[in-house]
Amino acid sequence: MKKKQKMEENITEKENTSDFTAQSPIGMETEPEIQNSESESHIHPIDGFHSQSEQMVDGTSEESENNQEKEKLEKEVAELKDKYVRLYAEFDNFKRRTSKERSDLFKTANKEVLVSLLPVLDDLERAQKSFVDVKEIGPVKEGISLITSKFKNIVAQQGITEIKSIGETFDTDLHEAITNVPAPSDKMKGKVIDEMEKGYMLNDKVIRFAKVIVGV
Repeated sequence: MKKKQKMEENITEKENTSDFTAQSPIGMETEPEIQNSESESHIHPIDGFHSQSEQMVDGTSEESENNQEKEKLEKEVAELKDKYVRLYAEFDNFKRRTSKERSDLFKTANKEVLVSLLPVLDDLERAQKSFVDVKEIGPVKEGISLITSKFKNIVAQQGITEIKSIGETFDTDLHEAITNVPAPSDKMKGKVIDEMEKGYMLNDKVIRFAKVIVGV
């Protein structure tokens, strides 16, 4: 009886062992999955580290490019500022120089005219000296006529011309009426009868109006 019971116990142990052995492949299958999950969990942080490193490198490169661009712009601004200062200095010098030249020009603007009139003054002085011992009026008149002609030629060379007045229609752009008198004929009405002072033009521009008497 005892032997039979012992045999049954042994059979039960074998069955339990066979059941455990049959279940053991399931355990073998689950173990690689755990390892894979663990390996995957180890891979993700590494990948994240690489991405962060790449971002840091990209950020550093972009910052370096920005610094280079900034330095380039600052250099260009400095060059433009230097050019501006130089141009301003040159313009200021030019303005001062032209202002001085203009002032000198105003001082000597009439130099040529005055120099050309000096011979006429010399002739007048010689004529004045000759009047002391003159006995005949003829030579005096001739001398004065020559001096007058010479003077007119000089002023004509400077662009000065006389304004025609007597017998001309009264023109307010050329004439200045001193008074009005009855015209000797109907043809002379509104025209210049006499001239009290000659008028002159310089290169087609009136520099002195002719003072005239107009017939009405």
